[in-house]
Amino acid sequence: MTRRPLIVGNWKMHGTRAMLSEARAIDRAAQRNMKVEVALAPPYTLIHPIHREAEQIAVGAQDCHHAEGGAFTGDISAAMVADAGATFVILGHSERRLGHGESDALVRAKAEAALAAGLKIILCCGESAETRAAGKAAAFIKRQLKASLPPPEAMPADVGERLTIAYEPIWAIGTGTPATTEDIAEMHGLIRELMVELFGEEQGREVRILYGGSVKPENAAAIFAVPEVSGALVGGASLTADSLMGIALAASEPFDP
Repeated sequence: MTRRPLIVGNWKMHGTRAMLSEARAIDRAAQRNMKVEVALAPPYTLIHPIHREAEQIAVGAQDCHHAEGGAFTGDISAAMVADAGATFVILGHSERRLGHGESDALVRAKAEAALAAGLKIILCCGESAETRAAGKAAAFIKRQLKASLPPPEAMPADVGERLTIAYEPIWAIGTGTPATTEDIAEMHGLIRELMVELFGEEQGREVRILYGGSVKPENAAAIFAVPEVSGALVGGASLTADSLMGIALAASEPFDP
């Protein structure tokens, strides 16, 4: 089965109710481009308002806690995220791993909690500039994914539907300089091989693999032409409808170099 490209806007720590107009504009534009799936991960405070108004786009969260509940001041569980209207959650983003000290084991626990709550997961992976310069990027990504994902036997039968991988090289996030198409092809290819190894030929090939890291309307088409790129996880360029939907448009049209 050939699945539509998936374009996910990660608003990070941006967005108040004033930005609901952008979410509405993104939703309207998504209704006119049915060749691509579009989703938004706004701050927790906007999940329910956007979910309530959205007719086409999916709405998700940028993180969740690994516990069902308890004395965790300021944290939000996967069940709470789902109750607010989210259908997916982003986990293991480098900004969480680096800024909050999240280990692979913690990311795995969060993934297990999210799946148990009925959510889809977008699990992020990515190497540092130092790791890449040392020629260890491929080994690092394989190790990080294996340690961050629940074991295959703990994954749902429809893993291809519930799991998406986002490859985001740390050195490309927010820098304005994306990885080269050769870099992207290499890493997406090895991630696909790992998905097939872990989950079998059928389900492993159904898992979508997104690229993230300075994706913009200007470079999106070239990125989407790379084999095994199933879409994009977009940061700063997702904050306006024009920019995000420019990327979505690039995903829906043949690449013309």
